[in-house]
Amino acid sequence: MSAYIIRRLLQMIPTLLGVMLLVFTLFTLVGGDPSYILAGKHLTADVLANIRAQLGLDKSLPEQFMIFVRQVLTLDFGTSWATQQPVSDIITSRIGPSLTLTGSLLVVDLLVAIPLAATVAYFRGGLTDRIVTIACTVAMSISALVYIIAGQYFLAYKLELFPVRGWSDSFLVNLLVYVPLPLLMGLMVSLGPDIRFYRSFFLEEMNHDYVRTARAKGLSERKVMLKHVLRNAMIPVVTTVMMSLPFMMIGALVLENFYGIPGMGNEVVLAVNKSDFPVIKAVTIYIAIATMVFNLLADLVYKLIDPRVQLK
Repeated sequence: MSAYIIRRLLQMIPTLLGVMLLVFTLFTLVGGDPSYILAGKHLTADVLANIRAQLGLDKSLPEQFMIFVRQVLTLDFGTSWATQQPVSDIITSRIGPSLTLTGSLLVVDLLVAIPLAATVAYFRGGLTDRIVTIACTVAMSISALVYIIAGQYFLAYKLELFPVRGWSDSFLVNLLVYVPLPLLMGLMVSLGPDIRFYRSFFLEEMNHDYVRTARAKGLSERKVMLKHVLRNAMIPVVTTVMMSLPFMMIGALVLENFYGIPGMGNEVVLAVNKSDFPVIKAVTIYIAIATMVFNLLADLVYKLIDPRVQLK
C-alpha cells in the first residue's frame, strides 16, 4: 500500500502542473489586464505602469507563470485586490464557518440518509418504501429557496425557535445556536435526493448473486444486509461523499448568504463580483489539491471496506 500511495502522490505533480497551467491560461486570456481594475479612477500611464510592475505583469508570460507556480508551492497568493488583506488570512478566517456548517450537514445527512435508504431498500415495493419514495419525490420538487425562506420566516421570525441570522466568535455558540436552522434547511434540501441515490446502491447490491447465495445458505436477512449488502453498497457511497468533500471548502453559498454566515461561499461570491483574481485563483487551486487528496483517500477507504479491492 505504501508503494501505491507514493505512486499516487507522484502522479499528483503533473496533474497539479496541468491545473496551474489551465488556471493561468484562463485568467491571462479571459481575465484581461487587472491593472485597469486596480487603478480605478486614478487611471494614468504612471499608475498603470506601477501596478503592472507590482503584479509582475510587465514580465514575459513564462516569468509570470513561474511567479504563479511559486505562489502555489508556497501557498502565498499575495493580497486581495478588493480588501488588500492577505489571501491566506481571508481563507483562514472564512474556512472555519463554512466547515462548521457543511461538515455538520454532511455528518447528519449521512447518519440519516444511509439507514433510511437501507431500510426502504429492505422493504422495497412495500408501503414503507412507497411512502418514503413519495416523500422524497415531493421534497425534491420544492425549490431550495422555498425551504430557506419559509424556514427563516416561520421557525425563526414567527416562532422564534432559532435566530433569524447571525454568527459569533465562539465555535460552541455557533454550533448550538446559529447552525441548527441552516442545518435543518440544508437537510430538507439534501435528504430527498440522497435517500433515493443511496437506495439505488442498496437495491443494486441486493439483486446480486452473492446475496441470493447468502440467503440460500440460511443467513438471516439482518446478516445479509449488514454483513454483505451494506459493505459493498458503501463503496459508491464513499465515492460520492469523497467527491463532495473538496467542495465543502466553498461552503453552502445560498445558506451562508441568507443566514449571515461569514464563510467561503460569501467570500467567493464577493471575489467573483469584484474580479478579485488572487482569491479566486487560491480557491481554485485549493479545491484541485483537495480533490486529488480525497480521491486518494477514497481509494484507501475502498481497501478498508473491501479487502478484495486491489490497489494497483
